[in-house]
Amino acid sequence: MGSSVPGQLFAHVAFSKTASVNSGVVRRPLAAVGRTARTTAEHAGEMALLLTASVKSVARLQVSLRSVLQQIYVMGVQSIPIVVVTAVLAGIVTSQQGGYQFQGAVPLYILGSIVVASVVLELGPVLTAIVLVGRVGARITAELGTMKVSEQIDAFHALGRDPIAILATPRIIAGVIVVPVLVGIANLVGVLAGMVAAQMTLGLGYESFLYGARLFWHNWDLFYSLTKAVTFGLAIPVISIHMGLRTRGGAAGVGRTTTASVMFMTLTILILDALFPPLLLQ
Repeated sequence: MGSSVPGQLFAHVAFSKTASVNSGVVRRPLAAVGRTARTTAEHAGEMALLLTASVKSVARLQVSLRSVLQQIYVMGVQSIPIVVVTAVLAGIVTSQQGGYQFQGAVPLYILGSIVVASVVLELGPVLTAIVLVGRVGARITAELGTMKVSEQIDAFHALGRDPIAILATPRIIAGVIVVPVLVGIANLVGVLAGMVAAQMTLGLGYESFLYGARLFWHNWDLFYSLTKAVTFGLAIPVISIHMGLRTRGGAAGVGRTTTASVMFMTLTILILDALFPPLLLQ
């Protein structure tokens, strides 16, 4: 009897340790999921408040037209060269890869439809948005983050000025305006580049390319592309402004926030892009 007591005690301790380990294994993933859900809810709520405040500032006529035009120039006009280069490369690659896949299997004029559909439905909006994430979104986050850590945002409040109306709303309005225009330019340039590449590498004439493009063209495709552009044009400035206004920790904090903002915007663009086909192409 006496010898069995230590054995029972050892078994109880071992069982307790095993139960504790198993409980920790279960708790850690659940805690991670909870933290992620809480962070996501915080970001969503703060961005909703940012959008609400921006709409109110527009309704109260607190937004400077000059600021909006300045942001249109910075975000739109200065982005045209990189957008055009990206679209040219996208059109050329699509044309050459399509020609390689379909040569000898289907009539070559089908390549016109492949290039137009690929550029207009997917490559034009998405690549333009990704380029703007790096060129525009990162700049906005770094700029507002620097203002935040240097207490310039607090100075606006101290002077009775609304930083949302002055700093955020013009950028949001400009983003919604310029991104569809840039996507339209990218679509046109990408298709033209694909057509020229098809003629130079495959000998496909312009008339045959355009015949294939018209054969499977739907006017809805252009609406679909521009709807993507408007959505991306809203998401990029809203996320970049939101992340910039959350910056803490001096210069190092600005770097960390800018990196997180680029990742956040890129992931959001890809998620939104994945949601469009089941919503608008069914």
